Amino acid sequence: MSTFEHIGVIVKNGDPRIHDTVSALLLDLRNRAVTVHLDQSLGTVGFADAQLLPRNALGEQCDLVIVVGGDGTLLDAARSLAHFGIPLLGVNVGRLGFLVDIYPEDMPAQLDAVFSGQYQIEYRNMLHGRISRGDVEFAAGVALNDVVIHSDEAIRMIEFDTRIDGQLVNHQRADGIIVSTPTGSTAYALSGGGPILQPGIEAVSLVPICPHTLSSRPIVVNADSEITLLLSAQSRTNARVAFDGHLNIKIQADDVVTISPYAHRMQLIHPKNHDYYAILRKKLRWSEQP
Repeated sequence: MSTFEHIGVIVKNGDPRIHDTVSALLLDLRNRAVTVHLDQSLGTVGFADAQLLPRNALGEQCDLVIVVGGDGTLLDAARSLAHFGIPLLGVNVGRLGFLVDIYPEDMPAQLDAVFSGQYQIEYRNMLHGRISRGDVEFAAGVALNDVVIHSDEAIRMIEFDTRIDGQLVNHQRADGIIVSTPTGSTAYALSGGGPILQPGIEAVSLVPICPHTLSSRPIVVNADSEITLLLSAQSRTNARVAFDGHLNIKIQADDVVTISPYAHRMQLIHPKNHDYYAILRKKLRWSEQP
């Protein structure tokens, strides 16, 4: 008897190369005693004739969602579904695959294991960002990887203040700053020189992007901290705020970005033999000889 009965499927938008993998997945699911619900994204890869559901309807009806794509597809699914409390299972047809760790050739055996209850479930913290101008909050967003403030112009630094739980950390000039969850520590923050954080650790990292002062270093704070970023009045460059690389909301001098823990966590299903450090060794090519 399956531990899941209503299965949602989300795929990478507009990538026809995944059609065969998605077809194999749907055939596998329909041979099981489960009900399958298809996200609207399937219409972009050749399944437009199927009955497709908007994302909220998927969240309301499913107790498991399988995501076919890369890490970006899973990030999108997490942002839209975390508040429903639905676990996600990733099938990797992307490039890196830190989050989507089932390969198409292993899919039948791994699905057998998952549907018989042989899996691990992991809870990943997320961030909630609010953007204010004066007393008015004019935008907000959710991120699984990171909230990033970056320059709105090519090769121009911005100036901003950073506060943690109301206490001033610093005033700095930089190309921006990455506020990252442990999940995001192997993404943009890693490229910026930030530390790799074990996924379950209750922490957030702040990684400056190309800071003007060489002594400006990444710092790690408690996950429940409230982080406030104020674009300085002296900043002659406008900036943007991105949530997992999306939204890209334009901000101006004296705007405030407040980042705090999101009320919901993403639930991620792994195969029983999941090994985080093996993934790091493989994806980052650790221990390889030149």
